[in-house]
Amino acid sequence: MKTIQQVYMAFLFLTAVTLLIWGLAGFFEYFTGIAPLYTLQNGYPAALQFLHWLFLTVFGLVFTIGYAKKWRHLPWVTVMLFSNGALLCTIETIDFNPDNWGLIPYLTEMTVYVISSVFLLISPVSKARFKLSSDG
Repeated sequence: MKTIQQVYMAFLFLTAVTLLIWGLAGFFEYFTGIAPLYTLQNGYPAALQFLHWLFLTVFGLVFTIGYAKKWRHLPWVTVMLFSNGALLCTIETIDFNPDNWGLIPYLTEMTVYVISSVFLLISPVSKARFKLSSDG
């Protein structure tokens, strides 16, 4: 069971690094108009697109640094960031992209947020890495 938890922790870390790179590339295109490899802009209104890249960049940066430094508050901060990600995804999906982003991908993203949050708060591997007490 410990190996599965370690693999999931590595998955979260690699996801955070990927989202950081994606967010920075998206900001680059957002501000310059130059697509890094291919067009990353989703056609959202400018303010929402900015929030999209901001969330990806902040989550990626906070999780990557927090993981590397074994920051004891990272699990709780990550839960807060996931709640913001869920809200942003809901707005993007329901208000701006209901025809392109279906119910299954939306519910999958929400499920990953919940599972990852619970994992970070109760997993023995997470508790050991971030030196969480038994009461959180």
